Amino acid sequence: MIKKSLKWIGLLILLAILSGATFIAHEWYSDKPLRFKSYVDRTMVKMAFDSPETLTSLGFLEGVGIKGHNADLDDASLAKANELYEMLPAIRQGVAQYADDELDKSDQMSKEIALYLLDFANEANQFRYHGYPVNQLFGIQNGFPSFMDAQHQVTTIEDADNYISRLSQIKRKFSQSLEGLKLREEKGIIPPRFVIDRVLDEMQQFVDKPITDNILYVSLQEKMNKAEQAAQENQESVFNDDVQSRILADVTSQMQTSVHPAYQLFIDYFTKLKDKATTDDGFWRLPDGDKAYASSLKFFTTTDYSADYIHDTGLREVDRIQGEILTILSNEGFDISAGFTPAIEALKAQPQFYYPDTDEGRQQILDDYQTILDEISAGLDGAFNIRPQAGMKVRRIPEFKEKTAPGAYYQQPAIDGSRPGMFFANLYDIKATPKYSMRTLAYHEGVPGHHFQIAIGMEAEGLPLFRKASPFTAYTEGWALYAEQVAWELGFQDDPYDNIGRLQAELFRAVRLVVDTGIHHKRWTREQAIDYMLANTGMAESDVISEIERYIVMPGQATSYKVGMMKILEIRAAAKARLAEQFDLAEFHDVVLKNGAVPLDILAKIVDDYVTEKLK
Repeated sequence: MIKKSLKWIGLLILLAILSGATFIAHEWYSDKPLRFKSYVDRTMVKMAFDSPETLTSLGFLEGVGIKGHNADLDDASLAKANELYEMLPAIRQGVAQYADDELDKSDQMSKEIALYLLDFANEANQFRYHGYPVNQLFGIQNGFPSFMDAQHQVTTIEDADNYISRLSQIKRKFSQSLEGLKLREEKGIIPPRFVIDRVLDEMQQFVDKPITDNILYVSLQEKMNKAEQAAQENQESVFNDDVQSRILADVTSQMQTSVHPAYQLFIDYFTKLKDKATTDDGFWRLPDGDKAYASSLKFFTTTDYSADYIHDTGLREVDRIQGEILTILSNEGFDISAGFTPAIEALKAQPQFYYPDTDEGRQQILDDYQTILDEISAGLDGAFNIRPQAGMKVRRIPEFKEKTAPGAYYQQPAIDGSRPGMFFANLYDIKATPKYSMRTLAYHEGVPGHHFQIAIGMEAEGLPLFRKASPFTAYTEGWALYAEQVAWELGFQDDPYDNIGRLQAELFRAVRLVVDTGIHHKRWTREQAIDYMLANTGMAESDVISEIERYIVMPGQATSYKVGMMKILEIRAAAKARLAEQFDLAEFHDVVLKNGAVPLDILAKIVDDYVTEKLK
C-alpha cells in the first residue's frame, strides 16, 4: 500500500514537470494549490529533491526508475543552510493563506501542526548554532559510513557506481561542514573536551583501519555478493569477479584520495580545537545557554514545562519506581535492607542472567531478540486493530561505533517498503544486556514501540508527507516507553525479573529527567551526573557513561521519553474515565497511532474528540 502511494506521488511530480497537465501543473506551480495537502506535500517534496540523501532514505524515486540522486551527497555549506531558513517565512505565509473554514478536519490539524513547527523554527532560529554537529554519537564522521551501509542499496552496477561517486564527494562535504564548526568556534560554542577526545579517537581508528576492512569497503563488497547470489538463482550475473574487482579498486582509490583526506581535515581541526575546550559540560556555559536550553526543552517535550519542574518530577518518580523494584526483589528473596543500589548489584551479580562473552553469545542475543518480537507480534490482536505492513529486522550496531553508541536504536523502513525497519542492538559490553532487560528493550524499539508507531505513521493514508516524519520526540519516545508498560499490562512480562527489567527501564527515563536538567540547568558536572545515574539505576558503568555523554551533546532530548509517557497515560486515564465500560484499548491505540506524531496537547485534543464522538 505505501509503496503504491509513494510511486503515485513520484509519478504526479514527473507528470507535472514533463507533461504540464492542467490540474497537476496547477497543484505543483500555483501560489495556492486547490488542496492544502498539495501545498504542504509539494513544499516537502521540493525540499527533499534538494537533498539527495533524503531522497535515498525515502526510497520512492527508485520505484519509478530514477536513481541519479544516489550518486550525490547533500550540500552541507552554511549558504545552503541559510537558504532553508530564508524560505521559512514564505512557507508559513503559504500555510496560513488557507482559512480554517475551507479545510476539512484532517487538513485543519495538518495546518495547526505545520504552523506549530514553523513558529518554533522561527523562535529557535537564534539558537541554531547552539549545538555540536560533530560528536561521539552523530555527525558526518560516523553518519556517512552508517548511511552508506544501511541506506544506499546496491543491486545493479549503476548502484555501485553511484556508491563510488558518493565516496568521491565526501571531501567536499567535510569541507563544507567545517564552515559551520569554525563559525561555532567564533561564537564560543565549543564542545567539551571529552567530546573532542571521543571524536578524535573514533576518526583516527577509522583512518588507521586497513581499507579492505573499512565498513565502506566491506559493506559494498557484501552488497555486491548478495546481489550476485540473487542473480545466479535466476541463472544471470550482475557482479562477476571482474566487475567486482574493478569496482573495489575504484573504492580503494576513492578511500585514498577523498575519504581519508576528508577525515584528516577533521582530525587536524579538532586536534587544534582541543586546546580551547574546557571540562564544563552544560549548556549554561554557552552564550545565552539558559535560553537555548529552555528552547530545547520546549522542542523535545512539546510542553512549557520548566527545567525545575522536570527535575522535581524526576526526583519523585525515581523514589516511586525504586520502591516498586525493591518490593519485587524482596519477594524474590533478595536482601533489601541496605537499600536500592546494593540490592540491584546483588541482582546484577547473578551469572544466569548473562550470555557468554563470545561471538556465539552475541549472535544468540540477536536471535533471542527476534524470538521475543515474533512472540509479541503474534499476541497483540486484542490491543491493536491496525498493524504496520513493513517488516522489521534485528541487527547489531556496527562495531566501529558501538563503543560510544546508545544501548539500542531503531531505523525506520524505506517509505516505499523496499527496506524493513531495523532494531539495532549494542553488543559491545555483554554485561549491559542482562536477559531480564531484553523484552523491554525489544518492545520499546520494535513491537509495539517504535516500529509500530513510526511504520504505521508512514503508511497512513491521506496524511501529508511532513506528518509522516514529524519530529515530535515526546510523542515518539513517549509512545515507545508507554509500549513497554502496555506489553506488561498484556502479560508479556509476567516473570518477576522481566518486570524488574521494565521498571528499571522506566526508572532510567525518570533519572534522565534529573540528570539532563542537572547538567544543563543546575550546573552539575559530568562526574556528578554519572555518579547519580550509577547510584539510582543499577545500569552498567559503560552504559551510564555513554548515556550521560549523550545528554551533554543532546540537551533536553532525554526528558522527552518520560514526559511523553506520562502524558499518554494521563490522556488514556481521562478517556477511560469518560468512556467507562465503552473504553476499548485497541480503539484508543488506533486513535493515538493513525494520526502520526503530533505535539502532546494536540494528541490530547485528538483523543478528546474521539471520546466525545463515541459518547454521542
